[in-house]
Amino acid sequence: MNDVMNDIATVNGLHLDPSASENARRRLLSIRGHVEGILRMLEDDAIYCVDILKQIKAVNGALDKVGDLVLKSHLKDHVVTAHERGDVGDIVEELMEVLKLSLIHISEPTRPLCISY
Repeated sequence: MNDVMNDIATVNGLHLDPSASENARRRLLSIRGHVEGILRMLEDDAIYCVDILKQIKAVNGALDKVGDLVLKSHLKDHVVTAHERGDVGDIVEELMEVLKLSLIHISEPTRPLCISY
């Protein structure tokens, strides 16, 4: 988030809804456990590369769900009330920035972790 939006968030008391925050926190703790499991897989030479890739894909999906949850909360609690606060232009600029990041993420090619010959 840029400095303007940080200032707006501070002045207007914009923050993540507590229930969304707790839900995101629980999901991230679960993801952390999953990532630790992947790290253990990488230490085991008997683990097949495709199995690791599947687990990484599962973590990416879980992270996407956390992002969706945070975005939905932001849209519901902040974007729809921007007109009342008088910061519509800043909110639109912020959303455009988020959309650009989302498009960059979507367009990134996936790279294989290992190649066997």
